[in-house]
Formats: sequence, C-alpha cells, structure tokens
Amino acid sequence: MSTAKGPKPIKPLDGFSGVSDADVIIRCTAVQTAMAGNANYPNPSVDLAVLKTNIDAFVTLVAQAADGSKMIIAEKNKQRATVVDMVRMLGRYVEVASKGDMSVFQTSGFQPASTTRTTAAPLSEKVRKITYGPNTGQVKIWLRTVKDALSYTLRYAPVVNGATPTIWTEQPIGLLNVPTLITGLTPATLYAFQARAAMKDNRYTDWSDSITFTVI
Repeated sequence: MSTAKGPKPIKPLDGFSGVSDADVIIRCTAVQTAMAGNANYPNPSVDLAVLKTNIDAFVTLVAQAADGSKMIIAEKNKQRATVVDMVRMLGRYVEVASKGDMSVFQTSGFQPASTTRTTAAPLSEKVRKITYGPNTGQVKIWLRTVKDALSYTLRYAPVVNGATPTIWTEQPIGLLNVPTLITGLTPATLYAFQARAAMKDNRYTDWSDSITFTVI
C-alpha cells in the first residue's frame, strides 16, 4: 500500500554570512513587518515586538560604529548576532507553519532558499572565497590550487581613497585544505587582498587581481 506524501516543506533563506549590515537590517525588518499580525502565523516562535526592539538597537549601533570605535563595533556585532538568531528561529517556525504552501510562505517576509545546488564562482584566479573571521578584525581566506605550485603567498593592505596599495603585508601559506585566518586588521576598513604561487621551477606567478573586502 502506497503512502501519500504531503507537500515538501519550503525552507527560508536565512544565511547571513558575508551579508552587509545594511542588508541584514533590510531582510530582518521585512520579516518582522510581514509577520506582525499575520493570521497565517498566529503563534510565532519569537516575540515580534522584542525582535523590532533588537533591530532598532542594531540600526543605532551600525550608525555609531561608523566612527571606528572598537567597543561600539563589538557591541554592534553582538547585536547583529542576536537579531540573526531570532530571525532564524522564526524561519524554522515559518517552514513548518506554511505547510509547503508557497502563497502562505510568501506572506512571511522570508525569501525561499534555492533548491538548486550551485557552486559559488571564485573571486579571482587565485582567491576562491573570503568571509569574516570569528572575531573583530579578522577574515578567513580560501585560495585556489595552482598546478605544480609548492606554496603560496597572500598579501593585504588597507585601501585609502580608492587607490591601489603600495605597502603590503605578506603572509606565507602552505596548505590549502583549510582557510587562512588573517588577524590584526582594522575594523570598518576596506582591504585589498592578492595571492601568488611559488612554482616547482623556482619562479613565482604574477600577483592575482585585487579582491576587496570590508573588515568588521
């Protein structure tokens, strides 16, 4: 005897890694606004009034962090994590409560996650990916494998007034199977990153094109 299958749950897009503070505010506000008083979701897993208060506090801290204060930036990052955690909890609730009905799901303010598996395109010919590190002033970088390379070197520098840096800090890299953690960077600063490979024939490749990333 066959068993009828119910509708497939719709998963919300709730990934915020590498997302700017401004986009976090936009996405989380959209969810809070759409779900407040929404009859499709009568028992939200998060108090929506509390979520709004936390979003408002995050907005304030983002503005205050513009002056580069490490203490304010740390508070801002902590508040961001609080908001994101609350929205992710709501996402789990919406996934269940919408019961696979896209018309109901779309009233939640969430965007549906893609069901198509894709591979993110590399950032340059030698840099595959950059994300925030575990702490303020840190980034994690993944390099791409170069055939016949013995080792790699990463270099980075702050970008001032949009000009190409002339003074770089270099960091040697051996293994590529784990990301390289760069520490001691200045928060709220745009950095340029480049990489090159040391080849078996005792030559170096050219430096890759610069990839820019704002450190938090």
